[in-house]
Amino acid sequence: MSIHRERLRAVQRGVNSFRQRARHRRAQLGAGVSRIIGEERVSSWKDGLMARREQFRTFVHQYIDPESWYYPFLRGLAKYSLLFLLFLIGYVFVLQTNFLYLTGALPSVEDLRNPKLNQASEIYSLDGKMIARFYAENRTPIKYENIPKHLIQALIATEDARFYDHGGIDPRAIGRAAFSLGRDGGGSTITQQLAKNLFKTRRRTNDGFLNRIPGIRKVIYKSKEWLMAITLERNFTKEEILTYYFNTVDFGSNSFGLKTAARTFFDKAPDSLNVQEGAVLVGLQKATTYYNPLKNPQNSLKRRNTVIQQMAKYKYLTKTQADSISDLPLKTDYTPENPYAGPASYLKNAVVDFVTEWGNKNGYNLYTDGLKIHTTIDSRMQQYAEEATAEKMKRLQKTFDSHWKGRNPWTDEDGNELPGFIDSVARRTERYKSLVKRFQIYPDSVDYYMKVKKQPMKVFDWNGKENARKTSMTPYDSIAYYKRFLQAGMVAMDPHTGFIRAWVGGLDYDYFKYDHVKQGRRQPGSTFKPFVYATAIDDTAFNMTPCDRIRDKPFRKPYRENGEDKVWEPKNSGGGFTYSNMTLRRALARSVNSITAQLTDMVGPERVAEYAHKLGINSKLEAVPSIGLGSSDVSLYELVSAYCSFVNEGQYTKPMLIQRIEDRDGKEIESFKPERRPAIRPESAYLMLYMLQGGLQERGGTSQNLWSFDLFKHNHQMGGKTGTTSNNSDGWFVGVSDKLVVGAWVGGDDRSIHFRSTDMGEGAKTALPLVGGFLEKVYADPKFRDLQGPFPKATVDIQKQYDDCVYEDDGYGDESIESDSTSTDGGSGGTDSLNVPPPVAIPEPTDTTGRQRP
Repeated sequence: MSIHRERLRAVQRGVNSFRQRARHRRAQLGAGVSRIIGEERVSSWKDGLMARREQFRTFVHQYIDPESWYYPFLRGLAKYSLLFLLFLIGYVFVLQTNFLYLTGALPSVEDLRNPKLNQASEIYSLDGKMIARFYAENRTPIKYENIPKHLIQALIATEDARFYDHGGIDPRAIGRAAFSLGRDGGGSTITQQLAKNLFKTRRRTNDGFLNRIPGIRKVIYKSKEWLMAITLERNFTKEEILTYYFNTVDFGSNSFGLKTAARTFFDKAPDSLNVQEGAVLVGLQKATTYYNPLKNPQNSLKRRNTVIQQMAKYKYLTKTQADSISDLPLKTDYTPENPYAGPASYLKNAVVDFVTEWGNKNGYNLYTDGLKIHTTIDSRMQQYAEEATAEKMKRLQKTFDSHWKGRNPWTDEDGNELPGFIDSVARRTERYKSLVKRFQIYPDSVDYYMKVKKQPMKVFDWNGKENARKTSMTPYDSIAYYKRFLQAGMVAMDPHTGFIRAWVGGLDYDYFKYDHVKQGRRQPGSTFKPFVYATAIDDTAFNMTPCDRIRDKPFRKPYRENGEDKVWEPKNSGGGFTYSNMTLRRALARSVNSITAQLTDMVGPERVAEYAHKLGINSKLEAVPSIGLGSSDVSLYELVSAYCSFVNEGQYTKPMLIQRIEDRDGKEIESFKPERRPAIRPESAYLMLYMLQGGLQERGGTSQNLWSFDLFKHNHQMGGKTGTTSNNSDGWFVGVSDKLVVGAWVGGDDRSIHFRSTDMGEGAKTALPLVGGFLEKVYADPKFRDLQGPFPKATVDIQKQYDDCVYEDDGYGDESIESDSTSTDGGSGGTDSLNVPPPVAIPEPTDTTGRQRP
């Protein structure tokens, strides 16, 4: 007992010491305040306070006897109530101000009055069709009048039966939740849930020190929701709160807001939902995964029926109606939204890149700000481009498979299969790298999972349903399977505005993500030759004309590369030469390598590279003797834009993909105008356009396969250039008309994948049909009638001779000169062989001057 007494005395001494120190500090504080304010003023305040205290005591003692037995209890209750009130005021102050960064910031009153929802951005085509939506939260807002009444009733009956009777906080619901320890619900009102959804109060952040303490964190976020709920109730009507709720709530399966959820789970508009479907969506609010009708249909059915019974409990449904609806089976129509599904899949990546960069500079977010992005793409042209690509590539793939039947298409220059080709490709895959990391000391396991263990998978197949089929194969086999496919890209541009009208980056975005329009770069072959001829015609140092002649003869060019002396000797496709004196127009039309090589040497490779860059080629070009035959890699995107300069009177117009961007309310933020700069003289551009028409009009022109398509009604005129690289790895074609320039590329994923013969792999047989098929569909559409017609007459005085050249014997009988192959090593190249009627049967449209060709 004595030990306990000593301990109690020690505690008492400690308390007394603490009180003494506290009194001393208060005295010091009082003295300090007196010195600052003045003793008389402090004394006056103190006397006034004591007087009011006595007045209050006198008032209380009139009604309560200070000598009564219960007086100390009432006094204590009043004291602690006052302390609690002061604590509550201080706590609210800390929450509102984030004092000392203890609790994290609260939304401002302005934020609460004007909450900003994360909203999906929409991409539209030139003709007003929505082609994609991008979002962080897949959400499309809905108006109150479009929300079904039964869905509002289901929500109130299930989540907040006294919604219309409280001001944001329901004390009765809180008391019920506390009494039942949460078994009968958490006591949150719809308004509190809205605050949680709008401002992400429960998101784990480090902006408040106390938020890091688990138990205290829950108290803080609940308190914030109460404060925000009160503010929301003061600033919005009940209908507005319900509208905000249905636009913000998460229904799971990446669907935010009622409109998106109705489309995702039932493929319906919200006002078409029936009672049981609405009950499914309301039921999801308890737990979006556990009650998901797709993942857990039995749980969803039970929860749906609970919601329906709640509606009956609060007289929104009769007991008979509720029982009848509860007996119905659970039905869904899952329609998930994929931003890259549908048309223009490859184009969408380019849109995302552009808008993301623009948004970073201007303070907008593609995924949250509900932007409306209007592109230059025409949805009808896009459809025709995709259809033409699928039709022609399906047919070409069948030919390619037959061509390589029983053999693998990855070979070297001599036609020998490349050993270990698939192994080298497999080692570059993420799957292989992850397996190596996982089985560092068990390499056999890597081979097992790559080459032995088959896995079910869905693969691309031209002959399958919707170009796909289900199968089972090893990852190694799937790589070999996909490497056998020919790839393609096609893009169409308006040469005057720079508008991109159609964009097909590959066969199918679901299976082949690589974009062969802008991302891919390959040797352009003979489609690069026009830049050589443009240099010779436009450069005043040479000032050549389409009628000038160069002899088709062997060409030998010594040069030095990496400190080593070399000799370049390009040959025509058959290895022979006609020794005829050809006009530049006919040499370009028949794609004679020897003449292009001589012309490149005459003007200089550096000058050719300079002109190509001025006309629109942005890729790095090696100024080597073979540059004129397309030895440097370029993209289809820049090649087509460069050809547009010839049609647009020598003005380079930067390709445009985006016309304008609007905010979520449809107000224009920014519109984009074509960016132009002069590239070559208008006269030179006109002459180059005349040169390109030679591919269809000159005898032996390599673009004459275009005549086999129904394109030339209404006096329509076109020009074009084919290209085929060494070993037939790449086939190209660019077709030009007054109002549309279209280019296509066809080839394998790797340069070692190709046709074995130029007769099958040349651009005239692989890429040209894509352009022809696309234009045939476009011109058959009456809506695009204005795209047809002749090239306009020159707007400048043409001083150079071009349309009345004196024709001599140029060796037309020797077909070996018709070459479109890039042969940079001196070896023989390929030819764009023709499959057209004899030259005499080919229509001879009037040229741009209106006079018939001689």
